[in-house]
Amino acid sequence: MLKVGIVGLPNVGKSTLFNAILKREQALSANYPFATIEPNIGVVDVVDKRLVSLQKIIEQSTNTKPPIVYSTIEFVDIAGLVEGANKGEGLGNKFLANIREVDLILQVVRDFSDTNIVREHSKNPDTDTDVINSELILKDIESIEKQIKAIGRDTSRITELNLFEKYLNNLNSGKLAIDIRDEIKYEDWQEFIRPLFLLTDKPLVYVFNTDENDKRLNRNKEVYKNKPAVYISAKIESDLAALSTEDQKAFLADLNINESGLDKITNLCFKKLGLISFLTAGTKEVRAWEIKQGTTAAKAAGTIHTDFEKNFIKAEVISFSDFVDFKGKSGAKEKGKLRIEGKDYVVCDGDVIEFKIGA
Repeated sequence: MLKVGIVGLPNVGKSTLFNAILKREQALSANYPFATIEPNIGVVDVVDKRLVSLQKIIEQSTNTKPPIVYSTIEFVDIAGLVEGANKGEGLGNKFLANIREVDLILQVVRDFSDTNIVREHSKNPDTDTDVINSELILKDIESIEKQIKAIGRDTSRITELNLFEKYLNNLNSGKLAIDIRDEIKYEDWQEFIRPLFLLTDKPLVYVFNTDENDKRLNRNKEVYKNKPAVYISAKIESDLAALSTEDQKAFLADLNINESGLDKITNLCFKKLGLISFLTAGTKEVRAWEIKQGTTAAKAAGTIHTDFEKNFIKAEVISFSDFVDFKGKSGAKEKGKLRIEGKDYVVCDGDVIEFKIGA
């Protein structure tokens, strides 16, 4: 399962956000630095409204209401970072080791005005994000310099050396490793860079924890420092977590907020990780299965069960819109909207698929 690491300076609202994500008080939320020491881990549903439509169609045609199973992402609440973490300050070594294990970094930024919350090491969003990014960059510089030193004068590794020097120059200029990913041959990245687990060679999303009346809460597709940004109120998300689904809708409507911060975060992380969902619909369940974009039908079948990939025969595919427009598989088939695809078919987001598997 792919992991998203929630990071930030102490007391910026990471654990409050994490509690809201899990819809229960699993993490310790406290008004003092380093309330989180060991990382808290939780699996979160990626809410996909398409599944509700599929559920209704199955219920209407079979008189059975199947349960909904969403795709999921694992969130990791990591200890607060402080300046000097690359040298072990605060809980720096533990923090940085935990970051290496995640696939995407969710950097929570303090942007609320509550003076009752201790402002530990935090000054303002621009300075705070510079501190965190600088600590990650410094640790990556250390990793790259070790590789260069190990190569020494070995002329047989000149390609590798040139690549490391390119990364070192990029990091020394204050940029993240991921910023030059598109300039590197995939094969070179796979062989030489990926095994290093560089801290800044990961997708990054900024989450601004704002006041409850902040007008930016309704903004979507924001960009900060050339990276995606989301504005939320961890306090609002915490209040929402205690409500039923219907009460959550009413609460958001009263606040004139279009979408909960959690839904914005999970869906954005899902996309930044390069994931899409194919869907299955039957009386036992309607389900979204997360796969990497570009996955073939045979590989997608393997996410359901490994034997499905080995014994793959064909896939019956209907687009989500056709499945809904024609009230299910039978209606779509009558209209010629059901396609038979082979193992090399590249699955599209929202494909409703039934796999045919041999013995």
